[in-house]
Amino acid sequence: MDESYYKTGDLKKFGNVREFQEKLGDKFFDYYGEVFEEGALTKREKALIALAVAHAVQCPYCIDAYTTESLETGASEEQMMEAVHVTTAIRGGASLVHGVQMMNKVKDLSI
Repeated sequence: MDESYYKTGDLKKFGNVREFQEKLGDKFFDYYGEVFEEGALTKREKALIALAVAHAVQCPYCIDAYTTESLETGASEEQMMEAVHVTTAIRGGASLVHGVQMMNKVKDLSI
């Protein structure tokens, strides 16, 4: 199977999600645009956060978009990879910390 489920060209169609529900789509994109405006965080910082989150939620469209955005806002390759490693650490830690739940259950069943 040579064809991917995700098609890179579909990222350009993101705005089309308004088509089936224009009012809510408009509200989302107004909010989305406002979130990424310069504020307490710079646009570069927000792009790096978005890149990390994109990896956490495993969205190939978001990874493409925020890789580009990170570069365009001045992030280095090293900073981008460090953001990915932060994601990896948090995801791995989240799995491990749930091991406490398993350990508690084992102890409860052993008593």
